[in-house]
Amino acid sequence: MPQFVHTSDALPVFPVFSQATISKGMVYVSGNIGCNRDLKTLVEGGVQAQTRAALENMAKVLKAAGSGLEHIVKANIYLADMANFGPMNEVYAQFFDPNAMPARTCIGVMALPLGADVEIECIAEIPGQ
Repeated sequence: MPQFVHTSDALPVFPVFSQATISKGMVYVSGNIGCNRDLKTLVEGGVQAQTRAALENMAKVLKAAGSGLEHIVKANIYLADMANFGPMNEVYAQFFDPNAMPARTCIGVMALPLGADVEIECIAEIPGQ
C-alpha cells in the first residue's frame, strides 16, 4: 500500500497530487518548479533561481520521506527552453557529488505550470528499507 508524503516544510501542493509517494522502499517525488509559497508566482532570477528553489523544495520532501538528494537514482528535468540547459546545469551540479550523479533525463517542453522555466521530479531510495 503506498504511503503519501506531506511536510509543511516544503511548498504546499494542489489537491490533485501529493508531494511524494513511497512504495517498496522508493520515494517518487512530484514535479517541482521554482514557485513561491503562494503557488501563484515564480521566484525571481530566471532558470537558475527556479532550479535552486525546485531542488531545495525537493530536498525537503525527500527528508520528510526519510531520504535525501544523495539517494536519488533518477531525475527528470523539463525545460521550457533548451537554451537554458547550460545555466540550469550550473545550479543542478551544485546539489550533487560530481562522482555520484544520479541518472537523468532532460526534456524540452512547450510550457510548464505558471510559465516556469524548469520543472524537476525524481525517484530516490529510502535507506534501510
